Amino acid sequence: MNATSQPTQVEKKDPTPPPTDWANPTPAGLVALAAACICFFALLTGRVSVSAMPLIGCWLLGGFVIQIVVALIDLKSGNLPGGNTFLFFSAFFMLVSGLEMLLKYNAIIDGAPLEGIVDGYVWSVLTIVLLLWTPAFFKKFSLLSVIVILLDIALPFIALTDLGLLPGGFAHISAWALLGAAAVAVYLCSAMVVNGALGKTIYPLPK
Repeated sequence: MNATSQPTQVEKKDPTPPPTDWANPTPAGLVALAAACICFFALLTGRVSVSAMPLIGCWLLGGFVIQIVVALIDLKSGNLPGGNTFLFFSAFFMLVSGLEMLLKYNAIIDGAPLEGIVDGYVWSVLTIVLLLWTPAFFKKFSLLSVIVILLDIALPFIALTDLGLLPGGFAHISAWALLGAAAVAVYLCSAMVVNGALGKTIYPLPK
């Protein structure tokens, strides 16, 4: 063998599998949204008393974990309207509302209720934002568009009743709109998961 020759090096293959795209996390976000909506429905219609507020707070905090993950994955995949909507939903509708449920209940128990009118001001901002963002969800009509419409109905009445501009009875309009949003969200997330997993239509969706 020639002393100057170099041994042939065998090219090593990288055992790491190639990266794959993440699956669509929207169904999980819709489950969290449905859970929050049904909690608010039960509370606003008087089907549960204020004693349920700490438990509702826990459910909302669980929804925050789901929706912040969904928001980040959606944003990473370039979903501008969906990612940003889930992001502020996770912060304000889930995290803040969950913490407020715990704080307000403790304040009621201590006999020093908190001044909740500030919630009306913030809900007003969130309502206006969602209303102005609504056209982004009509690029093509879908059940997601229906959910947004129902939230557009619910949020103004929540804001106006918290501000004291409408009597509390108007909160029932919000409650039933939220119940509708929960029902549509449950069906849509089920269709997305089952149809996507099986590669065929099991639960039909509007074209």
